[in-house]
Amino acid sequence: MSTQPAIKQFYMSKLLGKRVLVTAGAQGIGLAISRHFLKAGCDLFVHFHSSADAARALGDEAKALGRKFGSAAADLTVAGECDRIVAEAVAALGGLDILVNNAGSMVGRRVFSEADDKFWHEVMSINFTAFRKVTRAAVPHLVAAAATGGGASIVNISSLAARRGGTIGAIAYATAKGALLTLTRGLAVELAPKGVRVNAVTPGFITGSKFQATFTTPEAANKIVAGIPLGRAGGVDDVARATVFLASEYDGFITAATLDINGGVHAY
Repeated sequence: MSTQPAIKQFYMSKLLGKRVLVTAGAQGIGLAISRHFLKAGCDLFVHFHSSADAARALGDEAKALGRKFGSAAADLTVAGECDRIVAEAVAALGGLDILVNNAGSMVGRRVFSEADDKFWHEVMSINFTAFRKVTRAAVPHLVAAAATGGGASIVNISSLAARRGGTIGAIAYATAKGALLTLTRGLAVELAPKGVRVNAVTPGFITGSKFQATFTTPEAANKIVAGIPLGRAGGVDDVARATVFLASEYDGFITAATLDINGGVHAY
């Protein structure tokens, strides 16, 4: 007999009524994460940059499931916008139990010699500084939730690039994502006594995302897949399931961890 219904019920019971903020939660990996949290019984607030129609459609899905929902647009690299998004999420949901830092972009491909200060600043702003600012604004609310709800959780979406240094032209992006893993570990230690766990996931080659469609050619994609031991690319749901798992372990023992989702590329 399949154990899947029992497993699904377990995570629904752990997450039922939990309040979640997902940045860039209306497209690609973020959208999949948002949907999985809704199906697990969470109330949800999504930040988006340009995906207004998708955010509205996600709101309809939340309503059909009987969950609270809110959304707002913001450029998280603009001063004050990270604080505003967190404040709006807390106001809409009545607090915050889970933060998923997902927003990010490679911006463009430039080798080290061609990446000037302006480019480095832009890449770091969206892939690291925005994560730090959103998290800083969210921490007091997460700590308050942990004090009454048995725990709170942050999940940072990093990248396989953080482990391997990135492909040619992705050094700035890989550096930012590597810094995010260091932030994850350091913050986990600081927040552990307050009941807030901090973990990260590092997706490998994931199809169904704007990121891969923009920055990977079909030829490059075929070459990447050929080197994956499982013999396939990942999908957005692969990342979403791992994210929900890490977020759901309120009374668990997992913090400061990084979960690789790459089909086994570190095997050799």
